[in-house]
Amino acid sequence: METIVKTQPEPATETSHASAAPAAERDLTDGFHLVIDALKLNGIDTIYGVPGIPITDLGRLAQAEGMRVVSFRHEQNAGNAAAIAGFLTKKPGICLTVSAPGFLNGLTALANATTNCFPMILISGSSEREIVDLQQGDYEEMDQLAIAKPLCKAAFRVLHAADIGIGVARAIRAAVSGRPGGVYLDLPAKLFSQVMDAEAGAKSLVKVIDPAPAQIPAPDAVRRALDVLKSAKRPLIILGKGAAYAQADEAVRALVETSGIPYVPMSMAKGLLPDTHPLSAGAARSMVLKDADVVLLLGARLNWLLSHGKGKTWGAPGSKKFIQVDIEPREMDSNVEIVAPLVGDIGSCVTALLDGMRGDWPAPPAEWTGAIAKKKEENLSKMASKLGKNAAPMDFHGALGALRTIIKERPDAILVNEGANTLDLARSVIDMYQPRKRLDVGTWGVMGIGMGFAIAAAVETGKPVLAVEGDSAFGFSGMEVETICRYNLPVCIVIFNNNGIYRGTDTDPTGRDPGTTVFVKDSRYDRMMEAFGGVGVHVTTPDELSRAVNEAMDSGRPTLINAVIDPQAGTESGNIGSLNPQSAIRKK
Repeated sequence: METIVKTQPEPATETSHASAAPAAERDLTDGFHLVIDALKLNGIDTIYGVPGIPITDLGRLAQAEGMRVVSFRHEQNAGNAAAIAGFLTKKPGICLTVSAPGFLNGLTALANATTNCFPMILISGSSEREIVDLQQGDYEEMDQLAIAKPLCKAAFRVLHAADIGIGVARAIRAAVSGRPGGVYLDLPAKLFSQVMDAEAGAKSLVKVIDPAPAQIPAPDAVRRALDVLKSAKRPLIILGKGAAYAQADEAVRALVETSGIPYVPMSMAKGLLPDTHPLSAGAARSMVLKDADVVLLLGARLNWLLSHGKGKTWGAPGSKKFIQVDIEPREMDSNVEIVAPLVGDIGSCVTALLDGMRGDWPAPPAEWTGAIAKKKEENLSKMASKLGKNAAPMDFHGALGALRTIIKERPDAILVNEGANTLDLARSVIDMYQPRKRLDVGTWGVMGIGMGFAIAAAVETGKPVLAVEGDSAFGFSGMEVETICRYNLPVCIVIFNNNGIYRGTDTDPTGRDPGTTVFVKDSRYDRMMEAFGGVGVHVTTPDELSRAVNEAMDSGRPTLINAVIDPQAGTESGNIGSLNPQSAIRKK
């Protein structure tokens, strides 16, 4: 395991005695190899990053030692890749960056990973401590540890080669234990070239034992939750991405089916049970949120995505009782009272609930389940007429209707999705059938995750990836199409091109410049892909889109499809226009 550097005796110098006996050959290692060996010892075999001073050789040596090193064009995209790798594998994804600006680029992804509870470690080279602390103007001088601390779950700095093993171990445990999140590991340049005895180096490495131990819920808390659930007349389960991350898929399914309780999946929990499951209430989401009397939150948080558990979305004030399952006790009562908090890991909590349901668990009243079924049928019928359009230019529904069929026929494919209208509508139109197959913007709703997520999904799973991007969202990470081509990944990108942000119809009232939300008209993103040796396709109808995507998925070749969408289609800010304030006063 330990990488060994053989060193020969030093040549005689003016101060040495030429006649002295030659020193014995020694086995040595250094900081570079200790970092690599520490990661490998803990089952981490992939690094995402951007090479440069002082970590260029770390990437080279990691590759030589059998690790997969995926080099990106921008650190933020590499960081997003590492973050979603953590979500998919439950091991911390590793992002490797240079110092100062490179570190700052990766920090956005680290903060986003922490917000989304994705385990990730950002490893950055840094300037020397003695110069940074005296602010003497070193190359890319920055106190990176101090900057990182407020934005991640934990941050550590290693100054001595003998501490690399323990530093990596602490970072791994911090990233995956309890509520997962981002961790920063600061490695100053001098650390990499530090040399130590190879045997001592091997002994300094730490294999992390049980890095994410189960947290068993208290029996009284389980009984309380079951009592509240049993009292419900209109119960509802909300599945969050925490439930998807837990990989307790069979237990979650058993809980839903044993209880008979309808469920609504948050977007990245779609597929834990198929969206076509009889108990899925996703197509009646507005109704069930408003009318339910008891809501079981399973790995979901009452943040802005669920209107903070209050307001008109949730019906009359005080009409709900919430049961919340979360590994973080401070999440309870964050917005509204939680009458039955259940603190523990998802797998342990769901198993405990199932054990308590053994025997004759009462099914929800037929009046409730029947009303949901009726509302689902009405809403799905309304949507069906929109999805069947084969017009040119396409609208969002027509284009998504074609992609909906493709995912149904290819349920093993991974869907990456970002944008405004592109995201909002795809979330409700495209059904998912398997867990952890839908990856999107998550808790912050940020743009720019697309190519990083797509690359990591392909690398970590080997499955075909379909990335459905708004033209604005794609712009944040679009240069990574070169990375996709360079590594020959099975990624098909579909860009919904409506010439701008939200819509491509804004104008500058002065007539001087384009409107602030407008892009170059009729851009050909497909030719960008062709420039790097990938396949580019230009389509204008749902039928053309369907053929192009199927060909791409069959071939496995890197493909970008420029899908022309009516510039008039779409709404301001998608479904969250209420969060985008507009001036009520017009200057005359």
